[in-house]
Amino acid sequence: MSGGSGGVVDIPGGITLAYAKLGAGPPLVLLHGGEADHTQYDGFLPHLAPHLTCLPYSQRDCGATRNPDADFGVLDLADDAAAFIRALGLRRAHVFGSSLGSVIAQALAVRHPDVVDRLVLSAAIRIGESIPAINPDAAAELGRLRSDPAANAPRIARYFYTEGHLAKHPELAQRFAGGKRGPAQQARRNALIPGAPRLPLGGIAAPTLVLAQAEDRLVPAAHTLGIAAEIPGARTVLLQGLGHVGTIEAPARVAAAILPFLLEGTA
Repeated sequence: MSGGSGGVVDIPGGITLAYAKLGAGPPLVLLHGGEADHTQYDGFLPHLAPHLTCLPYSQRDCGATRNPDADFGVLDLADDAAAFIRALGLRRAHVFGSSLGSVIAQALAVRHPDVVDRLVLSAAIRIGESIPAINPDAAAELGRLRSDPAANAPRIARYFYTEGHLAKHPELAQRFAGGKRGPAQQARRNALIPGAPRLPLGGIAAPTLVLAQAEDRLVPAAHTLGIAAEIPGARTVLLQGLGHVGTIEAPARVAAAILPFLLEGTA
């Protein structure tokens, strides 16, 4: 990503988080999905950076982040997010979480409400629920396909992007071919969503926007939008024609959907 900065920051637990920084304005921390690292947002940040200081970081067992070879869960990752915000010298930040990142963001808003300004949950999974529970057919098929990710990467990718987008960008399938993490790292990542506790969302005080993609084959839009009913005052947006990873498929559209909410009340 050109024109940005970032680097690494140490947080408690012997963890060194790799992050990027781009833009100017109120801080926005971005939490990536389960298959990714913070580079998931490389094409998204330029659409936000004229208005916000964008701060994506790589979670444990992802990208250039370094952490002990020990078990962790979603609550630990939420605590990491709060520690990241504080380590950068920030009092509060807006938070954007996509897919697994949305689960971490929910835990962050519940456990550390003091650091969350405004909250955006995209392609969101309700914390305490899992893909087999909300989309059993997709979970079963993905389980079969992931027995040989290198061979089945194009078919796995169909659960994350629309057919039309994959036809134009077949290289995206390689993100699902495996090999980026060791077996222990992958096992820890795979256990995060199934192992997350069902936290109550009714106490989330941060103004919240819930964003769903109508063509999401992994997390049904109705499930994502249903999360808003549990969060007082939450708003919803449904983007037509997009799959699960809207920030890659149509970054300008996603940015246009969230910027008015994130900038509300600013001069």
